[in-house]
Amino acid sequence: MSSQTPKIVVLDGFALNPGDLSWEKLQGLGQCEIFDRTPIEETLLHAREAEVILTNKAPLSRETIEGLPQLRYIGVTATGYNIVDVEAAREREIPVTNVPIYGTGSVAQMVFAHLLNLTQHTSEHAKSVHEGRWTSAIDWCFWDFPLVELEGLTMGIVGLGRIGRAAAKLADAFGMKVIAASRSRTGVPDYVETVEMDTLFRESDVVSLHCPLTPETQELVNVERLGMMKRSAFLINTSRGPLIDEAALASALESGEIAGAGLDVLSTEPPSADNPLLRAKNCYVTPHIAWATHSSRGRLLDTAVENVAAFLAGKPRNVVN
Repeated sequence: MSSQTPKIVVLDGFALNPGDLSWEKLQGLGQCEIFDRTPIEETLLHAREAEVILTNKAPLSRETIEGLPQLRYIGVTATGYNIVDVEAAREREIPVTNVPIYGTGSVAQMVFAHLLNLTQHTSEHAKSVHEGRWTSAIDWCFWDFPLVELEGLTMGIVGLGRIGRAAAKLADAFGMKVIAASRSRTGVPDYVETVEMDTLFRESDVVSLHCPLTPETQELVNVERLGMMKRSAFLINTSRGPLIDEAALASALESGEIAGAGLDVLSTEPPSADNPLLRAKNCYVTPHIAWATHSSRGRLLDTAVENVAAFLAGKPRNVVN
């Protein structure tokens, strides 16, 4: 490093730490300036003297990287790092690091938050009770939606990485049959049967997406695969929005081609007001919060700080470029 007290800039710290975590460990590593958010047009202004930059979703393009002569390190406070031009950073010998493991349990938990909502409609039934439906009911109980038991149903996992395996473990605990389509066939738990992708879509009562976004997986869920699914099946996506052809899914939900969907991610975030999934029948969308439990964000921040400390000590870790 060019100085003993490096200038550290956090471009968009609010999502990671809206005030319930501490920046103290990071502040102990250098002169630290933390911005809640950084619009693209203000990146050079905010980071003009930075030697170390931390970013979550604030993009660092080639032009931006070339415009920051003091920059020596980029830390992404997430697993995905597509918001950084890693090739431009490599040409400047600037390491780019990420946080590969922090939210496995939290994301797997969100899979079942969505699935249990689709099968029990807990919030809607609780709302109806709050509105007085039960106190005025002529029977001792009522339900407004079909109630579905998970035991004995088939859970199809697309992608058996850490989160996919955590979701599979939960499905097994619920007594579900678990099948999976994955590039990796090694170390598969004994309760998981590996199958081809189309077989998974045909046989599953629940399809849960856990694969990375690549040219091969973009719109993996399309008209054809939605047409393979059971009319009683549910689709869950806590991975990447563009894995789904959103217009095709909205159409399948409206026509009853599948029974419902639980989505924590969309192709554009925040979504445009005309995204058809925001109004689609039996479609429940949460605002990309599967990663955001307090425990998960705490691990994320701790690892991001450890990455910076390792770089300053001359032993960078979790380098992606």
